[in-house]
Amino acid sequence: MKPYGISEIAQKYVEYDMIQSHTELPAMPDSRLRVLYAFLNAQHSLTKYSELYTLVISLVQLGMDTHDLIDTDEEKRPESEMRSRQLKVLAGDYFSARFYQLLSQAGQIDMISKISHAVCEVNRLKVNLYVRMRQFKVNAEDYLSQTVQLRSTLFQLFSGVLDGNLSRVWSEVLGAISRCEVVVEEIERSECPVRFEKSWAYWHVMQEGTEEERRKLSESSIEPDLIAGLVEKYNVRNQLAAKLKQSADAVKAIAGKLESDKLLGELNLIVDSLLNKRAGYTPALNETR
Repeated sequence: MKPYGISEIAQKYVEYDMIQSHTELPAMPDSRLRVLYAFLNAQHSLTKYSELYTLVISLVQLGMDTHDLIDTDEEKRPESEMRSRQLKVLAGDYFSARFYQLLSQAGQIDMISKISHAVCEVNRLKVNLYVRMRQFKVNAEDYLSQTVQLRSTLFQLFSGVLDGNLSRVWSEVLGAISRCEVVVEEIERSECPVRFEKSWAYWHVMQEGTEEERRKLSESSIEPDLIAGLVEKYNVRNQLAAKLKQSADAVKAIAGKLESDKLLGELNLIVDSLLNKRAGYTPALNETR
C-alpha cells in the first residue's frame, strides 16, 4: 500500500500567503481521508485513482468546512475581521472548484457528478440540522448522530465505487471512524468555553439541566465559570470518553470482517491516532492478526 501523503499534496492548493496572513482554515479531515485512501488502495482496480480521489475529496470537504466558519452576523466589524470573512468565502469557493478541474483533467466526469450530488445532500442535511437547532428541537444524541452523518455523507459515495466486501464494510467503518472524530472534537469543545454553545455538552445540559440552567444557556452571553461548572456537574467529559471508547471498539469489531492485514493495520493506526489526541487514552486497536 502506498504511504498516505494527501495532506502534503494538498498543501499546494491551500497554502497561500493571503489566506495564511488574514484568516484561518479548518483542519484537514485526516482520519476520514486516511480511511478512504486505505480502502481505495485495497482494491486493485482503484489503486491508480486512490491519490486523485482522496485529494479531490479533501478539497471539497475543506471547502465546505471553510464556508461553515463564515460568521453570518451582519453587525459592523473591524476591517481585519471583514477581510477574514471575505477570504473564507473566496477560499471555500476555490477549494470546492478545484475538484472539477482535477477530475475533468483526468477524464473522471462520472466522479464529478457523484461528488456534486453528495455535496447537495450534505447541504440539505446541514440546513435541516441548523433549523432544528434554532428551534431547539434537537437533543444531545440527535445532535451527535446527525453530526456524524454530516461528516460521513460526502465519503459515503464510495459505497457505490468499491466492490465486494470492501463495499459492504465501507459504510460501517466510515460511520465508526466519523463518530470517533466527532466525539474527540466534542471533548475538546467541552474544554473550551468559547466553543461550548450548540456543542454536545450544550444540548446535554439543555436536556438534563434545571429550568434555571436552561434559561441561562439560552442567554446570548454565557459565562465561562457557568460552563465549567455545568460540564463538571453533568460529568460531560467522562460521558464523552465512554462514547469514544465505544466507537473505537466498534471499529475494532468491524475490522475483524476485513480480509486484508494491511488494511487492518492502517485502521489500527488511524484509530490510535484519534485516541492519542486525548491524554491518557489506551489505544483500542492494539491487536494484530
